[in-house]
Amino acid sequence: MSDYTEVDKKQDMQILHSMGYAQELERRMSQFSNFAVSFSIICILSGGINSLAQATSGAGGAAIGIGWPLGCFISFVFAVAMAQISSAYPTAGGLYHWGSILGNRFTGWLTAWFNLLGLVTVLGAINVGTYYFFMGSFGTPYFGLEDTTMTRIVFLAIITGAQALVNHMGIGLTAKLTDFSGYLIFVTAILLALVCLAAADTYEISRLFTFSNYSGETGGNVWPQTSGTWVFLLGLLLPIYTITGYDASAHTSEETVKAAHSVPRGMISSVLWAALFGYIMLCSFVLMIPDMDEAAKQGWNVFFWAMDAQVNPIIKDVLYLAIFVSQWLCGLATVTSVSRMIFAFSRDGGLPASKALSKVSPTYRTPVVAIWTGSILAVLFVWGSSLVSIGDTPVYTIVVSCTVIFLFFSFAIPITLGLFAWGTSKWDKMGPWNLGEGMFKLFAILSIVAMVLIFVLGIQPPNDWALYITVGFLIVTGIIWFAFENRRFRGPPIGDEVARRQAEIAAAEKAVGEA
Repeated sequence: MSDYTEVDKKQDMQILHSMGYAQELERRMSQFSNFAVSFSIICILSGGINSLAQATSGAGGAAIGIGWPLGCFISFVFAVAMAQISSAYPTAGGLYHWGSILGNRFTGWLTAWFNLLGLVTVLGAINVGTYYFFMGSFGTPYFGLEDTTMTRIVFLAIITGAQALVNHMGIGLTAKLTDFSGYLIFVTAILLALVCLAAADTYEISRLFTFSNYSGETGGNVWPQTSGTWVFLLGLLLPIYTITGYDASAHTSEETVKAAHSVPRGMISSVLWAALFGYIMLCSFVLMIPDMDEAAKQGWNVFFWAMDAQVNPIIKDVLYLAIFVSQWLCGLATVTSVSRMIFAFSRDGGLPASKALSKVSPTYRTPVVAIWTGSILAVLFVWGSSLVSIGDTPVYTIVVSCTVIFLFFSFAIPITLGLFAWGTSKWDKMGPWNLGEGMFKLFAILSIVAMVLIFVLGIQPPNDWALYITVGFLIVTGIIWFAFENRRFRGPPIGDEVARRQAEIAAAEKAVGEA
């Protein structure tokens, strides 16, 4: 980063100081690294493969050919609106600060809890997906492992612990690995697409635009029996669930050089490139499938079924290894995002044991307690929720269905607040990355409409318990806020409080060697 001058560094610190925070974390992430951390969490080789049945056992080929770009556009509108806000307020745990600055203490606190709960559960879900991919590719075929709760939790503890350890050792190492992850995802997605095209019996392009209805038993009961229109809409959850996690660019703002420029670009470019390469990869896979009706019957096993049927075993295993590494790196980047959210919220006293959670290691310049806390909570969530069921459905499955709803709610709250705050004293100046007032308002309104659609789709059977979980969470948070947090939680420094913190800022920066 030879182009990062002392003037740039002072400007980054000045922006941070203007919001009342010290430069405790280390700025070692380039613009590409900021893009790569979001691109790694999106990881089309994780969600795009592990959730593939939502399309192939739903509306069939059209769920990819038409549904994928449509679903990606829904995620894109959130990314654009968030990018505009991130340029004006480039801080770690960005969503929490946006919710507070553009709204009030309560909206900031609510945004933080939605985002934090979503991030912890999605970290668990990502690593569970990695576990099942490993079991299907290597664990059962080569090592004879059986899927048990103990095997799953031990596997999760090992890979999550490794992800936490890398994060503990500094943002420099983490950034290098997420940079590598970005290139690995690009290369592997293209190789997978080429292998699929080479293995295809025919090229029925029309298959990508043919609507089917595989709901019910014809699709392995991935979706309950429903209409063709509705099953296509439900299939939009594949791209929407996959193309998320781009808020990581905002969470790592304080570790990114020229953050006001780099963060919004990283956020938007991660969505666009993931959408494009995901489309190429998934369309190629659909063209390779020998028979769409048979593929639908496979349900969640469709990827392994098609690869076993069409691809050379050696080539297949090489691709599997690259995909497995990419999925592990996806979890690595998610630990980064979770820990920065915990750090930022704790810095303002938003969590129990906030003093410890917001502590930054002088040696590694990372929030080590936040890193390990987020990682342990993700494993405990998977363990505990796997042991309890409601009816025949594990609580884990029910909560994971809420995860993306929680995440998108945490996106929608500050975007909605920004729509009404722009032009007032709360937000009277756009950041240097500026689409203009009109474009921001357009994408903010589209985000609100998209949030309604995501919520409606996210609570449909078999995920109908998500409605009760979400409403229950809102009731509980309301009780906690009015009973406890309303009197205790001060929120981020705003107005005169920023000036009063100047002495604390100087002391914090001196402690880590910045002053």
